[in-house]
Amino acid sequence: MSAVPTTPRRQTHDLPTTTPAATPQTTRVGTSHIIQSSPHYQTTRRHSLYGTEDRIILDPGSRIWKVGFSGEGKPRDVFLAEEDTGQSLWTLNRASKPAERGEEDKVLEAKLQACLRSVFHNSLLTDPKSRKVILVEHPLLPLHIKEMMARVLFNNLQVPSISFASSHLLALLASGRVTGLVLDCGHLETTVLPVFSFRPLYPHLRTTPLAGARLSSHIKALLLMFGTYIPPATSLSAAMNIPAASRSIRVPQDVLTDKVIDEIKTRCCFVGDPIDASDSGVGTGRASSPSAMGGDGSELDLPPSDPAMSESDFSRVSAEVESTFSHAASSGYSVVSHPQLAGMDPAHVGGEARVQALATMYGRHSTATDIHMRVDPPPAQQTGTGRGTLIIPGWIRERAAEVLFEGGDVDESSVAEVILDCLLKVPVDLRKTLASSILVIGGTPMLPGFIPRLQAELVRAVTRTASEAPSPPPGRSGRSRQRPTAYDRYAALRPLLPYFAILNNPAPPPPASASAAANAGKAPAFTPAMMAWVGGSLAGALKTGGVEVQREKWDEAEAGAAAPQVEDEDVLMGDSPPRPTTSSSSTPRSILPDWTRTPLPVGAPPAPRPPSAAPPPALHAQSVAG
Repeated sequence: MSAVPTTPRRQTHDLPTTTPAATPQTTRVGTSHIIQSSPHYQTTRRHSLYGTEDRIILDPGSRIWKVGFSGEGKPRDVFLAEEDTGQSLWTLNRASKPAERGEEDKVLEAKLQACLRSVFHNSLLTDPKSRKVILVEHPLLPLHIKEMMARVLFNNLQVPSISFASSHLLALLASGRVTGLVLDCGHLETTVLPVFSFRPLYPHLRTTPLAGARLSSHIKALLLMFGTYIPPATSLSAAMNIPAASRSIRVPQDVLTDKVIDEIKTRCCFVGDPIDASDSGVGTGRASSPSAMGGDGSELDLPPSDPAMSESDFSRVSAEVESTFSHAASSGYSVVSHPQLAGMDPAHVGGEARVQALATMYGRHSTATDIHMRVDPPPAQQTGTGRGTLIIPGWIRERAAEVLFEGGDVDESSVAEVILDCLLKVPVDLRKTLASSILVIGGTPMLPGFIPRLQAELVRAVTRTASEAPSPPPGRSGRSRQRPTAYDRYAALRPLLPYFAILNNPAPPPPASASAAANAGKAPAFTPAMMAWVGGSLAGALKTGGVEVQREKWDEAEAGAAAPQVEDEDVLMGDSPPRPTTSSSSTPRSILPDWTRTPLPVGAPPAPRPPSAAPPPALHAQSVAG
């Protein structure tokens, strides 16, 4: 009877005795102070797998959050704050009535608590009680939202401390610079902040509401007017026999959900080159369809009206577009005062014809093709088979981002104008240094062609002379009178033209100066949306950061705010009892860093005035001679 075969084993008599492999631990080699690194990470520090020294880097945006550990090159998780709807957690508008404002704050705090608990328990899988947090904050983040985040982190999750660091400063740290002009184009607004020697110059901060939210509403309005929707056929035989051209209708509003608009913006759109005003050729007044210029959708240029959409629904969209040209600040569709519409008088051209003229011009200069995108049909048309088809014109894909570069409004400056306005506000001796170190961050600059177009718009805005500005009409009497000289807004920045350079420009133009050649396109190859988080990861690894607020200090501030304080005054018999008051200096909000409450620099001391008793020598000599 044969024996059971055994697994052959290696002879170990000639091998030294070793201990079984265990979890790597920190050991010291001999008597030196060298710390043995983890075998998985080529570094001499304790990683988050084996220690708790790494900090949590939290970059909370109004729509997208980025979270991870310090010392790592990319975040562990990037997610939408509102995964169901895709909307932003907060907006620029806040309720004016106290009751409505309190209700909004309660809902927002509940959403922030759910997001923060998901960060630690789902995304990072770590204990919040043993992790310090670095909060990458926007300079214009509302103070009540910052207080809500701190309250949830301290009271609910019980983190040891929170460090507040500016996103512009951290992004500049990730690019390897200490001085620069940082442009953050996010979802709600675009902000420009100059930084000199790691000191943010907050009084010179400039902002504009032209950002990702405005681009999304602009794309939606363009698709409602010029897009085409092919609903699914009611049966398989109808899909085979009825052509798609006869089934095409206008785009229903229910089709363009926030998720569809976000997918179109991120996957289909790009930024085209600027159009020369001499080549625009808009002035014929002929309202032709942009799809008739060529492309795949030429047979679908004039679709019939949607039977599911009433006449009042579409008239409301048209009225919204027409009201944009009269009051641009109240609408999301902003193609007003276009400098490329040569030969058209806005006072004599209506909103509908003006939008059609823009579509004609963009269709003539567009090289992009139409895209057929599968979308879910609206709930009223779920009886069909399959999914509907949304036809996106090529000129909308290429020219939808023009809304970000068309300025001229006082309250809504373009992305290029807000940079130039910031350069006009900084001291004169810093302009050349800041103009040659421009850094563009945020989610909207992820559009292909955004940064090179921004460079071209900066050059075009500075080189535009006063003679190109529109001149006022002559007087009613017809007599020729001397017209006032047009205001040249950026004449003081014209000497800086050779020095303009964007650090993360993927296709920099030929440099015109040594500083532009040394800085243009020399930033590390991080995406603009990740620059702030990477800077926070670097700051956490270097044990640096912004102002740190300890949990003990927060608890003391909350206890001081909750405990009533009696006024120090004698209470006589028969007088009213003392009124409890709370000290404003002990509230939790007072310990949070806020640059708006810091005093402005005093500046240079005044020159000493000479004593009034001693007259100037010249006057004294004249009095003696007389």
